[in-house]
Amino acid sequence: MDCQHTPKLQDGEDNKGRPILVLLVGAPGSGKSTFCEQVMRLSSRSWARICQDTINNGKAGTKPQCLRSAASALKDGKSVFIDRCNLEREQRAEFVKLGDSHVDVHSVVLDLPAQLCISRSVKRTGHEGNLQGGRAAAVVNKMLQNKELPKLSEGFSRIMFCHSESDVQAAIDTYAALGALDTLLSGSFGQKKAETKVQLGIMKFLKKLDVPPNAGSSLVSEKDYACPQISDKKDPSCKMPDNVSSILAADHKEVKERDNLSKGTIGHDVSLDSIPTLAFASISTADFKFNNDRASDIIVEKVEEFVKKLGNARLVLVDLSHGSKILSLVKAKAAQRNIDTKKFFTFVGDITQLYSQRGLRCNVLANAANWRLKPGGGGVNAAIFSAAGLALEVATKERAASLLPGHALIVPLPSNSPLYSREGVTHIIHVLGPNMNPGRPNCLNNDYAKGCKILCDAYTALFNGFISILANQEKLLSGRSENFLSETLLRDTSHTGLKNNLANGEQKTKRDGDCVSERSKKCKGSQNENADSTGSACEKVAGDHSKINGSTSMRWSSWAQALYQIARHPEKHKDELLEILDDVVVLNDLYPKAQKHLLVLARSEGLDSLADVHQEHLQLLITMHAVGLKWAEKFLQEDSSMVFRLGYHSVPSMRQLHLHVISQDFNSNHLKNKKHWNSFNTEFFRDSVDVIEEIRNHGKAILKKDERYLSMELRCLRCRSAHPNIPRLKAHITNCRLPFPPTLLQNARLVTTAGS
Repeated sequence: MDCQHTPKLQDGEDNKGRPILVLLVGAPGSGKSTFCEQVMRLSSRSWARICQDTINNGKAGTKPQCLRSAASALKDGKSVFIDRCNLEREQRAEFVKLGDSHVDVHSVVLDLPAQLCISRSVKRTGHEGNLQGGRAAAVVNKMLQNKELPKLSEGFSRIMFCHSESDVQAAIDTYAALGALDTLLSGSFGQKKAETKVQLGIMKFLKKLDVPPNAGSSLVSEKDYACPQISDKKDPSCKMPDNVSSILAADHKEVKERDNLSKGTIGHDVSLDSIPTLAFASISTADFKFNNDRASDIIVEKVEEFVKKLGNARLVLVDLSHGSKILSLVKAKAAQRNIDTKKFFTFVGDITQLYSQRGLRCNVLANAANWRLKPGGGGVNAAIFSAAGLALEVATKERAASLLPGHALIVPLPSNSPLYSREGVTHIIHVLGPNMNPGRPNCLNNDYAKGCKILCDAYTALFNGFISILANQEKLLSGRSENFLSETLLRDTSHTGLKNNLANGEQKTKRDGDCVSERSKKCKGSQNENADSTGSACEKVAGDHSKINGSTSMRWSSWAQALYQIARHPEKHKDELLEILDDVVVLNDLYPKAQKHLLVLARSEGLDSLADVHQEHLQLLITMHAVGLKWAEKFLQEDSSMVFRLGYHSVPSMRQLHLHVISQDFNSNHLKNKKHWNSFNTEFFRDSVDVIEEIRNHGKAILKKDERYLSMELRCLRCRSAHPNIPRLKAHITNCRLPFPPTLLQNARLVTTAGS
């Protein structure tokens, strides 16, 4: 929960929480009215709903009427929902101006799928604004073509993006839980693809191909107005707008504003999702009954000591209750010492649901453990073990059987834990404090001299543990070996010829390519194992394809078994692998085709390629995507200008299912020919998000096996212009700054820094 208790007011001020003005943003059918109704029914705070459809004595009114009513309600101390579509910045501007130092201005963005909004609008009856039936589809279409998602720079202190019905419910819970004196954490929460201003799925839904000129936030030019078709042909219906110069000018201004904002501070411009965060509950003050006043002194002292060492990371003290004494004490004492509130703050909520319920992503949680490191008891220990599932218990048991007071134990959280997949938690730090409860073992009998020493040691161990996690992650990002896979191949392959070739740098078995033609994939016994091919840095030519019991099978050459061997025995390669999890391992591509090119390798037996994946493997694919996304986001923290794509080759060349995480600069000496390029820039490359959706809906992925994809002409991945050879193409893509094609901008196929 990201509710925070309002700071104590100065003498003479009215002891009431500040009103909140919430602008709902969403197309007709997105559920704005339902959102208001549910919050107002559940909340103890006084709310007013301002709806233009009913503002005029139950009939449709005007925007000025809404502004006057909102201002009046705020003056009366009420919080206000603005129930209008508010899809354009201009429509929001006058409402935002109603906010001041006494009024917080928020936005809740109901950015649900266009098809869902249309379906709801068409089917509903008795709508307040009479927008229903066949007319609704056209209205929704028109509105979404001009959609501008809100930004903090407009004047909002908080924006909450909802992309699914579960996101909407989480937002309802957030606002319904607000008491009269509560505030919400500032910042932008949940935004996935801020640059995608139009849900292009609506075009397909309505059988239309024309793409509005502002479908992306990147700069546009006359060359870019081509319809998103695989054939790359111009569609006569896609006309160049008359106001391109004004669009370009506006976009240049917006990009400049974004660049300036990215240098600012939390609460105004930086997405909180990207900041490494340790969430911890007060140690020993609950079940172990340590004195709150003394505990708060130690917390603040240790936070002040360690906050200077955190870099861009932060610490968050969490408690369930708005009336928590320890939170109040720590918050007041931290303010007295002027501790940076961007580096440390208090927070009210369930520590196991901070992201899913309240939008605060914490990648590390502290568990106030018992000495046996077992589930049970009460409070935080029971909650974390329960939320993390058996995976945490097993992982903990592998590292230690017990814990001494004043010590901490770091446990990487397995990817099959719900806390990992749902909350984004990567590590649990178990920490044991002093016991002042006579009903518990090892009671100190009110010896606070010893107790304070142990509690200081406990927080020191906890914060040092967090810093070590940060340092280890930084080391992984900056100190990875780019040649370890060749060493792995030398150790694991049984083919002597390949060993010699790799060791001597010979080219008889080329590993620079990405994919090969079907003709070159036809193995002829062992003779083909040393054949000249153009396989991927991660992949090599497989064997010929055949059908066995209805599933695709391959005869894999011995050198094509390297990834399979790594998946089976990652412990043999743990010094070289970037990450080892229960279900996957992560490694660098030996011959990367871009500045950043990783592989997320499945460890499951029997999954040689995407053709072997079925419904029962859905969770594994989701895990692979989540791990790949995590690494992409790490790289984006280093260089926010990068763009990533996650996906699979329709026909891989090396055995064992693996996901490519590749930056879209394609700046690599290993990208040498047409097949290298086309294996990542045609339909042969299947986006991970699409594969997951196909498996979920149909139980199998659509594989683009046609070798013609690999022999297509070379086209820029942005403007789709054709080029005669790789050098000319590379020279072009280095300078091309046009937007990506709309087909890539939708459905989160591209991973970028939020808001960039």
